[in-house]
Amino acid sequence: MWGADSALPITEITVTGTREARLLAETPATVDVIQGDTLRELRPAHPSQVMSQVPGVWVNVTGGEGHQTAIRQPLTTNPVYLYLEDGIPTRSTGFFNHNALYEINLPQSGGIEVSKGPGTALYGSDAIGGVINTLTRKPPRTGEMSLSGEAGQYGWKRLLLGGGSAIGDGGWRGDLNITSTEGWRDRTAYDRQSGTLRWDAVLGDDATLKTVATFSLIDQQTAGSSTIVKSDYENDPTKNYTPVSFRKVAAYRLSAAYEKMMSGALLSITPYYRNDDMKLLANWSLGYDPTVYDTRNESFGVVLKYRRDFAPLRTRLIVGLDIDDSPGSREEDSVITTNVGSGVTRVYTSFTKGARIYDYDVTYLGMSPYVHGEFSPTENLRVTLGLRYDNLRYKYDNKLANTAISAATSVGTKWYGHVADTTVRYAHWSPKLGATYAFHDRLNGFIAYNHAFRAPSEGQLFRPSNGATAIAAQAAAIAAVDLKPIKADSVELGLRGKFAGDVSYEVSVYRMTKRDDILSYRNPVTNATTAVNAGRTLHRGVELGLGAPLAQAWRLYASVSYAKHSYEKWLVPGTADFSGKEIEIAPRLIANTRLVYAPTQAFKLQAEWIKLGSYWLDQANTAKYDGHDVFNLRGSVKVAQGIEIFGSVSNLFDKRYAESASLSSGQEVFAPAMPRTAILGVQATW
Repeated sequence: MWGADSALPITEITVTGTREARLLAETPATVDVIQGDTLRELRPAHPSQVMSQVPGVWVNVTGGEGHQTAIRQPLTTNPVYLYLEDGIPTRSTGFFNHNALYEINLPQSGGIEVSKGPGTALYGSDAIGGVINTLTRKPPRTGEMSLSGEAGQYGWKRLLLGGGSAIGDGGWRGDLNITSTEGWRDRTAYDRQSGTLRWDAVLGDDATLKTVATFSLIDQQTAGSSTIVKSDYENDPTKNYTPVSFRKVAAYRLSAAYEKMMSGALLSITPYYRNDDMKLLANWSLGYDPTVYDTRNESFGVVLKYRRDFAPLRTRLIVGLDIDDSPGSREEDSVITTNVGSGVTRVYTSFTKGARIYDYDVTYLGMSPYVHGEFSPTENLRVTLGLRYDNLRYKYDNKLANTAISAATSVGTKWYGHVADTTVRYAHWSPKLGATYAFHDRLNGFIAYNHAFRAPSEGQLFRPSNGATAIAAQAAAIAAVDLKPIKADSVELGLRGKFAGDVSYEVSVYRMTKRDDILSYRNPVTNATTAVNAGRTLHRGVELGLGAPLAQAWRLYASVSYAKHSYEKWLVPGTADFSGKEIEIAPRLIANTRLVYAPTQAFKLQAEWIKLGSYWLDQANTAKYDGHDVFNLRGSVKVAQGIEIFGSVSNLFDKRYAESASLSSGQEVFAPAMPRTAILGVQATW
């Protein structure tokens, strides 16, 4: 109730690990489930408002519903998470988007499962920090409709319309999300329209077909994450140095999951189609590499799975094959900006397009067979083994005639390097091993070792940083194509259980080492970033989820994690040695505490306390952000049959805090978070 019940009953069912229902007690991983009812009660205006309830998860706000994510990793835009919708990746490995949750109709979904660390053998490249699987809502058994309207400060408006009905043994459900806001900072407005349509059909006595179509259209001024210097952060946080930036997104997905039951077996065939288009003028690079670009990709794929059960030792064997063919393109132009001021406080007021600096087609192709097995040597012990082989390929077609192009910008002349047409291949085996043990019916433990890897994305491979000379730019282009994939080894221990009636808990301890980690070296003078393979990074921590009744009508939820993320070996030749330093924007402490009061089914109130610990602002560990405490309040009351009034107040005490902080040209800069914000709405259901 109003809690992503971090500490779930050990009889909870999850579906992410094997793409079908499985007991959490027999899952050797930390999996947190946010129920669909919780989402509909919270009505999150941003993914961070619900994801923060999961232990060890920090999702910030970068503008609109954009975000960065930290799950067993520092806050990052790097492709180390796998985002799914009903078990299907929302994007191809080659075209990762760190804002993935804004491409999903989150407030109207059927739930979210967060599996932390590398995934099972059913998931390959991307699944390092975690797997986030958003579930669509099932069609209702009888006809139903709901309409929700809400309004709030800074021009916030949202309309949620949903409903469905049964048809024979199947049924349909549709949901529509229309959102608009003016933004609280200068030039931070955004609009979105998202929709989901699901149709379930029963085919005879032994087969089903689930068809899901979704779309998201987003038009936003992206300066919500635009950083400002400390004096403006404290005294004029609405100020925006990059008002010209923008982002326009169109995302479409279609899948059809066919399942046929056989004697002791299940055959699953899920073809899918994706189409993504993003036009972007990034605010973060206006000072050192101003460009405007359009990235597009289509995906034609299929997920094949065959599961068979055997009586001896309760053995289960799953074999499968994932195929993803994703042709895409990038068109990028230099930008000549008009600005006032200087240094990190320079304000960019307008822009004009300059020379074309990148123009290429690139096709990502992934062929990944896997095998996953489970058996029970004893009644209480369940052993899981898996092995996945990823064979990935990028086929790159450079459509520019020149190998290097000079482009004049407001900060001088820069060179952009390119490689000739080429094919880049990666092949990798990923073993998995885990076990669960039921000490008794109220206490369960697990241990797991998982190996994972992550191939570079198309932008990391074929869109390198610029150089001061043609030779330097060309060298950067060659180095980018030679990037190695990230390899990760994770060991995890966990306990989950219940005691004293209705007190539930889950605690896990993990240690993950990443080799050839793809990190961005940021020049402290120019602020330009270069992607390089670091030697090794280390990530270790402990996570705790707790749910407990305090008194009649009162319940407490707590989600706490303490972690340390460090550069174990990272030498930038001739520049710096960061070995032994903690990774920047990686707080050790992340905590969320919620107190829920629900005296009746008609009235609910939740008070939330979010605590984020301090973190380093730079790779050299020379300056720190102090962290922050934020309090939120939510409530709802049913005033008549089918009529509910709801509201929320975010940042209840109007605390000045940062969504993220860093160093720019040696100065501390901050992306300010929203001040106190109230939203009020009404929902009708019939």
